[in-house]
Amino acid sequence: MEALESSILEWKAAVVLAWFALFFLAERWKPAARERPEPALTAGERPLGAWQRVGRNLSLWLANVGLAPLIVIPLTLWASTHALDWRPDWWSGLAGLIIDLIILDCLIYWWHRANHEVQFLWRFHEVHHLDRFLDTSTALRFHFGEVLLSAAARAGVILLLGIPFFSVIVFEILVLLCALFQHSNLKLGAKTEHLLSRVIITPSIHWVHHHAIRRDTDSNYGTIFSFWDRIFGSSSKTERWPDMPIGVERTEERRFFHLLMRPFRGRRGSPAAENRISS
Repeated sequence: MEALESSILEWKAAVVLAWFALFFLAERWKPAARERPEPALTAGERPLGAWQRVGRNLSLWLANVGLAPLIVIPLTLWASTHALDWRPDWWSGLAGLIIDLIILDCLIYWWHRANHEVQFLWRFHEVHHLDRFLDTSTALRFHFGEVLLSAAARAGVILLLGIPFFSVIVFEILVLLCALFQHSNLKLGAKTEHLLSRVIITPSIHWVHHHAIRRDTDSNYGTIFSFWDRIFGSSSKTERWPDMPIGVERTEERRFFHLLMRPFRGRRGSPAAENRISS
């Protein structure tokens, strides 16, 4: 089991890091939007540069790196070996894998939507949305609490549906590759963007999801396939523009350690006071 975990981690890391490097360089060669200096977080400070923002995002990612071998993969393996054994024989092989990927993507759509609609989950997911600009580093920026909650939710799905471990790993890799693409600041041609958007989530679609206006933040929940938002009525009609303000409405970015503690801090007032104020 340990050899299997090690092999999976190495293979997954190699694929994701290569994809990250590709888009990280490409978006700086051909950017869709120009990043502006981030306002100082406290009085008397200088505005924060782009590399400081990237560094903060990668620091949040590094805080999660140890969770994969210690908790996420062991929990996923345990769930796959203790799952309910009810799947028919035809639900296997390549056809079974495709069915699993479609089901998992539909479920992650609803999980993502729940992270916006359930205040407890939003406390953790908000950390991802507080970034003031989008690039590939934003795709790696998640609070460790959200990572753990997502792993627990995924384990429950695996147990109930009997999803094979291989299907889960393939899906996780696809999710990471798509997330890096969606958050990237790479400029795509209008025709290319339009064609891709009919099937998968593109940067323009996902940038609207990060628009610092609640009605757009609470839309475009898709992860891989774009048709779930159209089916379930959560597509935004807003079109991305280069200077679109990114972040959470009426809420400022925070320092690294403040971001780690933010979900656990008390908030004043009603749930609406948790920085989710309609425009």
